[in-house]
Amino acid sequence: MPTPNQSTRLITSIDTPSLAVQAYLLEMLRGPDVGKSWPMADRISIGKGGDNTVVVIDATVSRNHLEITQTAEGYKVTDLDSTNGTFLDDARVVEAYVRPGMEIRAGEVVFKLRAVHEDITIEPSAQERFGPLVGSSGLMRRMFALLERIAATDATILITGETGTGKGAVARAIHDESGRDDKPFVVVDCGAISQNLIETELFGHEKGAFTGATRQRQGALEVCKGGTLFIDELDDLPLDVQPKLLRALDERTITRVGSHKTINLDLRVVAATKKDLREEIAEGRFREDLYYRLSVVTLTLPPLRDRLEDLPLLANVFLSQSDTCWEDLPRNLKQRLKGHIFPGNVRELRNLLERATYLEGFDQLDPSLFPSEFRGAGAVSTEFKLTANYMKPFKEAKEALIERFEREYLQRLMARNERKVAPAAREAKIDRKYLYMLLAKHELGGSGSS
Repeated sequence: MPTPNQSTRLITSIDTPSLAVQAYLLEMLRGPDVGKSWPMADRISIGKGGDNTVVVIDATVSRNHLEITQTAEGYKVTDLDSTNGTFLDDARVVEAYVRPGMEIRAGEVVFKLRAVHEDITIEPSAQERFGPLVGSSGLMRRMFALLERIAATDATILITGETGTGKGAVARAIHDESGRDDKPFVVVDCGAISQNLIETELFGHEKGAFTGATRQRQGALEVCKGGTLFIDELDDLPLDVQPKLLRALDERTITRVGSHKTINLDLRVVAATKKDLREEIAEGRFREDLYYRLSVVTLTLPPLRDRLEDLPLLANVFLSQSDTCWEDLPRNLKQRLKGHIFPGNVRELRNLLERATYLEGFDQLDPSLFPSEFRGAGAVSTEFKLTANYMKPFKEAKEALIERFEREYLQRLMARNERKVAPAAREAKIDRKYLYMLLAKHELGGSGSS
């Protein structure tokens, strides 16, 4: 399992990309100090004796009940010959490793190990490219700076973001810039594989393991030996397969379906999802412990509407096979692109430009390819989903929700008004100076033309 000192990065549509250190808290769920938490250290002792790190005054807790120590493999719980025993998720233990999200019970007092993220600001990269990825915006250059740091490590990475933001391209770029670039890059798309075949796709099977298994087959975890395994559409991974993947990542071993032979693993795992896995956990569709195991480093790719200043660079990449570049495009087309919401993100831009190159031509580009939302005709995309992070304190969750609403509202407002402040202020029925202030706050810019 990941060690407590490994880094985790959470980037959302309202955050600036930064690096965060993954830390752990021990929170009391049941007992005399419900809701109180203690930061984890190299060693924590629990008991009712005054010399313990966590002193618990409860009749069912021994004077020196248990200790939790940090090791290279994670946090280890050791019972100290207590009277009523130490339990991990209702299983009595003498010594065992604890994962984030697991409950630790001492007598009748219950604790939970929780992961938290402590942000460290990261400066933008001087580069406008990372592998095939391009971008001159602050969002992307900070992303590149982070990728430059983590690509060379073996850290497990979770990539999140809307459809079409380039999660697969990021995964491939991480592999190509790592020390495993001469080894296989293997993709398992959970959304494209039948649910009852995902287990054998990952772990492989022996001949005769089930009906139709006419020969031995190596799974993706075994095939990518020494390389990188990219698990796409992670949210489609069946619930019954999730603990098996967790165990494989923890123990770095697998057993093919129908076999008892253990196979050692040497690989790096990168996973991707378009859904918020914290919501999936709350709904019981994803295991909390697997989420923490995969989110050693978490990247959320910004949607294209958050980085429209990257349009010229992206367009030049997609037009590189033709005799056209961004500057050669008709002025009205460039204005339409700058004002478009891009619900399909970078993939939509690529497809639109390639289609124009091969079919219509840029002067005759079909206007129906652009949804009417950016022209203010009343059809607004429902792609954007405004949801709260219910795992944050109330005040932080509320403020984050308001921030995200403001940014999304301003982006759509300015797109409909061709990024002109005066008509945008009139439509929104707010003072022009206040709109300038909001645009500056969210780094969205705008022109003063009427």
